[in-house]
Amino acid sequence: MMKQLLSRENLLTALKRVEKNKGSHGVDGMSVKSLREHIMTNWDSIRQQVEAGTYQPQPVRRIEIPKPNGGVRLLGIPTVTDRFIQQAIAQILTPIFDPMFSEHSYGFRPNRRGHDAVRRAKGFMKDGKRWVVDLDLEKFFDKVNHDKLMGLIAKHVKDKTLLKLIRSYLESGVMINGLETANEEGVPQGGPLSPLLSNIMLHELDMELEKRGLSFVRYADDCNVYISSKKAGKRVMTSITAFIEGKLKLKVNQEKSAVDRPWKRKFLGFSFTYQSDPKVRIAKESMKKVKQRIRELTSRSKALPMEYRIEQLNQYLIGWAGYFSLADTPSVFTSLDEWIRRRLRMCLWKQWKNPKTKVKRLITLGVPKAKAYEWGNSRKKYWRIACSPILHRTLNNAYWQTEGLKSLTDRYFLLRHT
Repeated sequence: MMKQLLSRENLLTALKRVEKNKGSHGVDGMSVKSLREHIMTNWDSIRQQVEAGTYQPQPVRRIEIPKPNGGVRLLGIPTVTDRFIQQAIAQILTPIFDPMFSEHSYGFRPNRRGHDAVRRAKGFMKDGKRWVVDLDLEKFFDKVNHDKLMGLIAKHVKDKTLLKLIRSYLESGVMINGLETANEEGVPQGGPLSPLLSNIMLHELDMELEKRGLSFVRYADDCNVYISSKKAGKRVMTSITAFIEGKLKLKVNQEKSAVDRPWKRKFLGFSFTYQSDPKVRIAKESMKKVKQRIRELTSRSKALPMEYRIEQLNQYLIGWAGYFSLADTPSVFTSLDEWIRRRLRMCLWKQWKNPKTKVKRLITLGVPKAKAYEWGNSRKKYWRIACSPILHRTLNNAYWQTEGLKSLTDRYFLLRHT
């Protein structure tokens, strides 16, 4: 397998993938742009170390990503060289392990994505399973038992040099504020290898759920089991928790896990309606997050050019709409469009500053002089003016379209019909 790992074809594919994914630098400060040149210059030495089993990965750079509900998610960013080698390893392990994985597992797998998982969950609800056992694994990526994981990998990978290389990545230290600390457990999030390793670790959970004939959906460490009654759900929660903590040596977060109605929980940013024919909707937490981001980009306290605001909004919202277009609720996109335009009108009204400028701008937009003078000298607050009939007519949809603002509603219907 080491020959396959170090083949020219595999390495070139890995290099291109790392370059395409870009990403931040590791502890050595080297950027992705410098990777190709570094590999060409130093590959002979690196290859000899990998082949001899003496290669030592550098520590990962620890960064903290704030969570919407408080707390932080810990990410470990490997150096670009280590990302390159990890990617090469992942490419030869994926064809071995992925065919074994459950049909109910969707996270970080070829030709599968979160939308497929949400659709499957919706299907279970249509079948009458209107209760969900929502399992939250406590700090999963930080708590994986190395010996347990390596044992699972060794069942299918016999090359001892490759196994040693994989373990070296599991045990590579973590750099925090310039100090290196040992890594005795966990799979650092941030490297190309960690998603595959997490699926290998949780494959036993999938097999246990399948053996019991349960309807479940798993995306990485986010696992939902759909049940017909609350009583059955509590029974499943108790027995599966015992399996996870006893067999997999992982911890279930009791505070975040629950047996509840699916429409009261969120799954991959989505939730569901409670009708007999369930619909996918955007979870309340996801709506709070997008609105907070829009508020930041349209804050009137920031003196930003309107072109820049619109450019930043488009960049963020096109990606957001691409993901959440799965929702069966077009009215949400329409109301967001209206709210965004009102916030932009508020920013523009403040940008015009003094009454003279406001009057002049309104006249330019076709408002009669008397009306322009009346509204230009209005003492109403910015937010109220932004919803006034005069700005609705002048700074209308067509105006913002000519300014380059993309419509979420148009994007939604385009994606739903392609």
